[in-house]
Amino acid sequence: MPAAYLYLIAAIFAETVGTTALQASQQFTRLIPSIIVVIGYGISFYLLAGALKWIPVGIAYAVWSGLGIVFIALIGLAVFGQRLDLPAVLGIAMILAGILVIHLFSETGAH
Repeated sequence: MPAAYLYLIAAIFAETVGTTALQASQQFTRLIPSIIVVIGYGISFYLLAGALKWIPVGIAYAVWSGLGIVFIALIGLAVFGQRLDLPAVLGIAMILAGILVIHLFSETGAH
């Protein structure tokens, strides 16, 4: 796997941890989750910047934000019991389909 995607996958993981902690921070009223938010987002942006050495910003951001949405929706369901209705699930599926189109067919990403 190219280094660009290792950076991007790690950035997505850090962003997902940060966003999960954001929910747990209860609007920054809980100290430990609030610290995790800041650290998670800081690491995520640092790693995303590293991925931008090889991947165009539009492609990297589309994959970073799109997969972040998918993972957070799954975490919201599993950890916080947040359910999505059919239109939300279909919308997230279209985001995932868009990411697959970019990865499988676009020549602008780092392959």
